[in-house]
Amino acid sequence: MRAVLAGVVLLVLAACGSPAEGPAAGPSAERSLILATTTSTQDSGLLDELLPAFTEATGWGVKPIAVGSGQAIEMGRRGEADVLLVHSPAAEEEFVAEGTAGRRLLVMHNDFVLLGAEADPAGVRGLAVDEAMRRIAASGAVFVSRGDESGTHAREKSLWEQAGVEPAGAGYQETGQGMGATLRVAAEKAGYTLADRATYLSQPDGLAVLVEGDPGLLNVYHVIEVTTRAGDRVQPEAATAFADWITGTDAQQRIGEFGRAEFGQPLFVPDAGKPDPTG
Repeated sequence: MRAVLAGVVLLVLAACGSPAEGPAAGPSAERSLILATTTSTQDSGLLDELLPAFTEATGWGVKPIAVGSGQAIEMGRRGEADVLLVHSPAAEEEFVAEGTAGRRLLVMHNDFVLLGAEADPAGVRGLAVDEAMRRIAASGAVFVSRGDESGTHAREKSLWEQAGVEPAGAGYQETGQGMGATLRVAAEKAGYTLADRATYLSQPDGLAVLVEGDPGLLNVYHVIEVTTRAGDRVQPEAATAFADWITGTDAQQRIGEFGRAEFGQPLFVPDAGKPDPTG
């Protein structure tokens, strides 16, 4: 009988792999983390490039939740995510200062662009961004805002403030949606909008770049570790694994190449290890 049982055990081990061989390929339910990130990383396709490579390298599966940066940070604040990938520096710094976050590391940047119909009814093409915002407001042209407390929305609000303008009236419209959806609405209404360049290039929707290259349009992304100080469900080892990987050589090379073949230029610039322009 023992010989028969031993044979059965050997057959099972042969089929499933012996303990010495390690776990089967692919993440287990116990090795899955929650990444709260921005719609721009999803809409641009960057997550599709990075997350499978991260899982293959570390064994951690990833459940990405793509929302605005403000919502992602709130998830971290409530302990509902293990790690954040966001682009709203002022809100990030406030969150880290509260003491529930771990490391905040520079990952990459691209830039924001002011978009509009080719006809450009407010005449903003090529202007400095402050003057462009003032002209749009003065003309009563349609401006489509995300209105969702995302990093893009936060930057838009700061641009209005720097321009000394309070957007109002029928021309100012909020979608309450992500970047891709907001681009589609702006195109349908032949209106202006602010977008990150990566999402615009991957979903142009008939809009033209009218203002770019202004220092106020720099768009910087950080990874932020969440700790158990935010909640008992947080997995700090998962956060560390993701932060280490996305700032490491493989991920940074992938970021630097992403979009080059399709668009003739990378959609993001890798920045890990460089001086942080946000301080």
